[in-house]
This record gives sequence, structure tokens and C-alpha cells, in this order.
Amino acid sequence: MTESSGTPGIDSTVPPSGTGCVECLQVDGWWFHLRRCAQCGHIGCCDSSPAQHASGHASQTGHQIVRSFEPGEDWFWHYGESQYYDGPDLAPPASRPETQPVPGGNVPTNWQSQLHR
Repeated sequence: MTESSGTPGIDSTVPPSGTGCVECLQVDGWWFHLRRCAQCGHIGCCDSSPAQHASGHASQTGHQIVRSFEPGEDWFWHYGESQYYDGPDLAPPASRPETQPVPGGNVPTNWQSQLHR
């Protein structure tokens, strides 16, 4: 693992894995907001999304730091410490395309009732 940022758990040279949640796209699912693993670039859905793939990725891999993958947001979250975290600029792109709808994926008509609060 290369940690070019000098911060353990963050590799600022790794690009994101795509523009949508990796696991949701594999099963024709959907997401509310996206999170990017700061260590490997995995894009997963947020904890408000039905499948919560970003935090699942953190649990499975030990990669504890994510960055928002939403346009205009640059915050990091540390799952292990349950707090916001300061981090460096990551390899582009910094977010999903602004033209990509929210929620994304194969969104059901009753999507709002399926969000985790």
C-alpha cells in the first residue's frame, strides 16, 4: 500500500473505482449518496442508502477513511473514530458527475421510504 499523502489510510494517488456504487451496480441496485474509500478508491453508497456499501467496505477491508463523492463536498469521515477527518486532495475526479441524478442507479418509485435515517 502506498500512502502518498503521508496520512495512514489515505492514498491520494488512487483514482475512484467509477461514478456509482460498485456493489449496487453489480446487482441493479440504487444509492442515495456516494462515498469514496480514501485508501483504495472504492465507491460505495452512504449509510442512508439501503445497502450501506461504503461502511460495509470499511468493515470488510479495514479501510476506515472515506471522502464524500458528492459534488461540492470535500469532507472525510473516519469510521473507526466516528468523526470527521482532515485529508488531502485525492486523485481526480473529486465527485460523481454533476449531471448524474441523485439518487442513482435503479431507483424505485418509493425510494424515500427505503432510506436509513
